[in-house]
Amino acid sequence: MEIIVAPSLLSCDFSRLKEEVETVEAAGADWIHLDVMDGHFVPNITFGPGLVEAVRRCTKLPLDVHLMIDNPDDYLERFIQAGADWLTIHQEIAPHLHRTLARIRELGVKAGVSVNPSTPFSTVIPVMEMADLLLIMTVNPGFGGQKFIPSVLAKIREARAHIESRKLNTKIEVDGGIGPETSPLVKEAGAEVLVAGASIFKSGDYRKTIEQIRGSKP
Repeated sequence: MEIIVAPSLLSCDFSRLKEEVETVEAAGADWIHLDVMDGHFVPNITFGPGLVEAVRRCTKLPLDVHLMIDNPDDYLERFIQAGADWLTIHQEIAPHLHRTLARIRELGVKAGVSVNPSTPFSTVIPVMEMADLLLIMTVNPGFGGQKFIPSVLAKIREARAHIESRKLNTKIEVDGGIGPETSPLVKEAGAEVLVAGASIFKSGDYRKTIEQIRGSKP
């Protein structure tokens, strides 16, 4: 199973955004992860489509946009027009998951659904055949740099078993507290897309940290 490392720009130096994106790409990043927060669904405010568009101009890497916002249906087109390649919404906030995931796909990008640590995997089973990506939060969303929640590993294993039993193509992504120490745990459980923010951008060596998370070097 190919491991994809997606550095989260939430932890980068925004005063050097273009340089940070280019540096992390040169260091071996596979995707760029963008956390969009509105201060309502989660207790923080980050950025909107304008910054996604700016990042799109800095890189050709896939942009993995994670919407942690109220009324995501109102903003799908804007984020896709800004350059999102993967667009993920939360089970907890989208009242019509089937319709929203179908709309994202109709707009020509990959559709993802996310669940918070306390949300059971069973709540998204009805839409798994429509999801290109399942984002399992390994911290409570809202802030970067939080500590990994080990109990979520059982949910990752449950999701992997479901995907394999149904022969789905859905990728499992994890986000929160991911670094060289925790990446082996989530990979063993079945995750293949690893979002890492502080562990990469607060390190002194982006390339080394990305390689450690991926597992290509000790």
